[in-house]
Amino acid sequence: MTRAGLTAAIVSTVAAIAFTQEPVVRVPGAVYDSDVPNEKPGPAPRRDLSGIWEPARGPGDAIGAQGAKNYPDTGRPAHQLPFTPAGLQANRANKPAWGPRAVASALSNDPQPTCEPQGWPRIILHNYRTAQIVQTPKQVLVLYQFNRKWRNIWTDGRPLPKMDDVLEPRFWGYSVGRWQDDYTFVAETVGLDERTWLDNVGRPHSFDLRVEERYVRRDATHIEVTITIDDPTYYSKPWVALDRLPLRFQPDTFDIREMECSPSEFARYTKEFAEPAAGIPTTDPR
Repeated sequence: MTRAGLTAAIVSTVAAIAFTQEPVVRVPGAVYDSDVPNEKPGPAPRRDLSGIWEPARGPGDAIGAQGAKNYPDTGRPAHQLPFTPAGLQANRANKPAWGPRAVASALSNDPQPTCEPQGWPRIILHNYRTAQIVQTPKQVLVLYQFNRKWRNIWTDGRPLPKMDDVLEPRFWGYSVGRWQDDYTFVAETVGLDERTWLDNVGRPHSFDLRVEERYVRRDATHIEVTITIDDPTYYSKPWVALDRLPLRFQPDTFDIREMECSPSEFARYTKEFAEPAAGIPTTDPR
């Protein structure tokens, strides 16, 4: 495989594995807090999240290779999640390629590297990069760089659907949001497909999962994001997976680079690298 081909395969299809093996490269054109140490941001606009946003402390600040940023899988007591017996059983069934329970990538049952939808909230707990938020009279749209995905959060006053009324499980769920005050936007999501993982180290969720996301507009250039997991089937109490992650407003000329998953590149990576590394014999078709 050529150097360019190998780079494309690793970056675009197995980013869950590759992005922590090398230093995270600064995003061209991005502005981080460290670039303007003497900045005095202006006041926050009322009820406005629109714009292009990048992790304020740098491009690697929201990459959760070892699990949700607030609860990485380190083995430390402070990071132990409140699993129910059913949740613990489901957690053991998942085989991540990272963390204390890591297996060789070719033996992992992680759905994301094979280009299955990673879903909500993993997209923000696993590899949160640049995001663009667009507000319309009835929705807040969030467009993510990683795997070029997007979500819609209804703001037209409709209630969150009851579980019996959910048409079908969705990878991105059913989301409704509202302004709690002029600077705090809160959204809730239900109806999430159980096949997705919560984060990179295989934390599971049931169909009863309810995710709360909270955006607080601090000033003209910053938003803080908090994600709370509430799944009474798999966890005995709610837990905060992401706690006030700061995002920084970017110029409207900022180019959001492509990060796409390619099944063919992943298949080639698996055959030529992952399977040999795991000791899986391969046959040469020639």
